[in-house]
Parts: sequence; C-alpha cells; structure tokens
Amino acid sequence: MENLIIASTKRTPEVEFNIDGRFKISGRSIPEDASQFYDRLYEWVFHFCQESHISITFDIILEYFNSGSSKAILDILRALVGSTKVGKQININWYYEEGDDDILERGEYFESILNVKFNFIETD
Repeated sequence: MENLIIASTKRTPEVEFNIDGRFKISGRSIPEDASQFYDRLYEWVFHFCQESHISITFDIILEYFNSGSSKAILDILRALVGSTKVGKQININWYYEEGDDDILERGEYFESILNVKFNFIETD
C-alpha cells in the first residue's frame, strides 16, 4: 500500500493519506461529481483499515464543502470509526476559522452522528 496524495484544484481539496496513519483533507470541496472524487479516497481508507492496525490522526481543514462532499466525507469517517471496533485508535481534528459557525456546526453534527469525540481547533 502506498500513500495517497492528491493536489488541490479550484473544486477539490488537497488530500494526504499517509500509511503512517496521518490523514489530511484541506481546502475547498465542491466537485461536480463528489462520488467520482471521493470513491478512491473511501476505497483507500477501507483497505488501510483492513491492512493496518496503527492509530490514525485525521486532520480535516475545509473552508467550504458542498452536500455531495459532506456525504462522502461522512462515509469515510464512518469507515474509520468502524475500525475502532477492532481496536484501532482514531483522532479526528476538525479545523474551522474563527467565526465560521457553519463549518464548526457541520463538524459538531458529524461528531454527534458518529458518536465519537472530535477535537475542534479554531484558526485565525
């Protein structure tokens, strides 16, 4: 298994999924077809969870994402949280800009759905 690194575009976020357990999605996520972009990420995470037993730190640093991206990100988080049932530890860091209540509230919503603790980190 190799790292999954994807450069950002005007419509898609930067992705850094490293086999050492450091995951990051950052930027804007407004792809025309969220499935087309996120399916590859989901498959990588699914296989990583099957093959590796190391802990994961997932940094989510999105300034904006649309509803299609929201569903896809939630699916990825569900796969990660599901892996905690077999002993994998996961640490989710949700970054939001000071005063950006929309992004903060989306993170809080994900946290409540997944029933897992997020670390909310306010940035300037």
